Amino acid sequence: MTATATAPAPPVVGQDSLDLWLIATPGPEAVRDRLDTSELDEAERKRTASFIRPSDAATYATAHIALRRLLGAYLGRPPQDVTFVREPCPGCQGPHGRPAVAHPDPPLHFSLSHSHGMVLVGVAGRTVGVDVERLPRPQTVAVCASALHAEEREELDALPPPDRQAAFGQLWTRKEAFLKGLGTGLGRSPAADYLGADPARRPAGWTLLDIPGGPRHHAAAALLGDPPVTTTVRRLPARALLPGAAAPDVRADAGPAL
Repeated sequence: MTATATAPAPPVVGQDSLDLWLIATPGPEAVRDRLDTSELDEAERKRTASFIRPSDAATYATAHIALRRLLGAYLGRPPQDVTFVREPCPGCQGPHGRPAVAHPDPPLHFSLSHSHGMVLVGVAGRTVGVDVERLPRPQTVAVCASALHAEEREELDALPPPDRQAAFGQLWTRKEAFLKGLGTGLGRSPAADYLGADPARRPAGWTLLDIPGGPRHHAAAALLGDPPVTTTVRRLPARALLPGAAAPDVRADAGPAL
C-alpha cells in the first residue's frame, strides 16, 4: 500500500510569538499603479477609490493588500478568501469591536495600522494591537498633550522642549496600540490609562513594546499577557504587493528581522 502524502499544516504564529510586519507605501507612480487590488473586497475597493489624494489611496490599498496576503499566508488560504468579522464591542457588546478573521481554528489574532506612507501589521496567537504614526508636529504635541494621563503630562513637561516631540510620538503609539488591543479605540479616554516611560506603571496584564518604525515614524505593539518569547520585526517589500507575486514567507526563520 502506498502512503498518501499530506500537505503540511499552514504556519500559524504561536502563543509565545509576536510577528510584526512593516510595509512602506510604494513611491513611484509606476509601482503604485500596479498594486494588485483584485484581492480586495468591494468595500475595500470603494474605500480606496474614495480618497482625494493619491498618496492616501496608495497607503490604504497597500495596507489592505498586505494584510490579506500576510493573513492568507498564515492561514493557508488565498488572500481574497480571507473573511473578516467584528468581535463584540467591549462596551455595549455590539458587532463593532476589534476586527478578527472568521477562521478561528487555530486562533490567529491581528492588528493593522497605517499612517502617511507606512503600514504596520501585527500577528499573534493572542490579542494584539499595533499602531504606527508619523512623527508629530510641535503643534500636535501642544494640542493633544492635554488629553493625556496626568502622570504622562508630568513626564513630558519635565523634558527639554526638543525632546518632547519624540517622547510624545512614542507615547501616543503605545496608547493607541493598547486601546486597539482592548477593542475600544479612542472611544476610551486617552487619559484613563498610563502608558508612559515607566513599564512598571503601565496596565497590568499587558505587554507594551516600542517598535523601530524608521526615521519618520513611531510604532508600538500591545500584547495581552506576558512578554512573548520571540518578537520578530520584518519588512514586506513593495514587490510582494504586485500581481503574480509569491505569497509572503511567514515562517519564523524566514527573516531577515530588523
